[in-house]
Amino acid sequence: MKTKSLAVSAIIAALYVAVSMLIAPFGFTNVQFRISEMFNHLVVFNKKYMIGIVLGVVVTNLFSPLGTYDLVFGVGQSILALSITIFSARFIKGQLSRMIFNTIVFTITMFIIAIELNLALNLPFLFTWLTVAVGEFVVMAVGIPVISALNKRIHFGRLID
Repeated sequence: MKTKSLAVSAIIAALYVAVSMLIAPFGFTNVQFRISEMFNHLVVFNKKYMIGIVLGVVVTNLFSPLGTYDLVFGVGQSILALSITIFSARFIKGQLSRMIFNTIVFTITMFIIAIELNLALNLPFLFTWLTVAVGEFVVMAVGIPVISALNKRIHFGRLID
C-alpha cells in the first residue's frame, strides 16, 4: 500500500472513531444514529476507502458496551455491506445512484446488528431490525448530500490511490 493511501486510510479511520465517540450513547443501542456511518459512502468514490472505514469500525467497536459481539457482528456487517456496494459499482453508474444503493444495502444489512442485539441483550429481532434500520437509513440518506458537497471540495476519487 502506498504511503498516501495508508495515510488517507488512517485519517478516515480516525475521523470515523472521533465522530462515533462524540455521539457514543446513540451509536451502540437498539436506536442507533452513528453519524460516522455516512463515511460508508466514500467507497462509491474509491474502493480503497474500505480499509479506513473498516479500521474505524473496529476501533470504535472496541469501546462498545457489547464487546466481542460488536467486533464480530458490527465489523462483519460493515464488511458485507461495503463489499456489496463495491461489487455493484460494475453495474450501477453514477455517484448518486451508487450512494442510494449503498444506503439501501446498509439499511437492509442491519438485520445483522439486530441479530447481535437479540443475542447480546435479548431484544426482539424484528422490532430491533426496524429501529436500527431506520437509524441507519436516516444517517446514510443525510450523508448523501453531505458527502456529495464535501466531494466537490475534496475530490474523494483523487484523494486516495
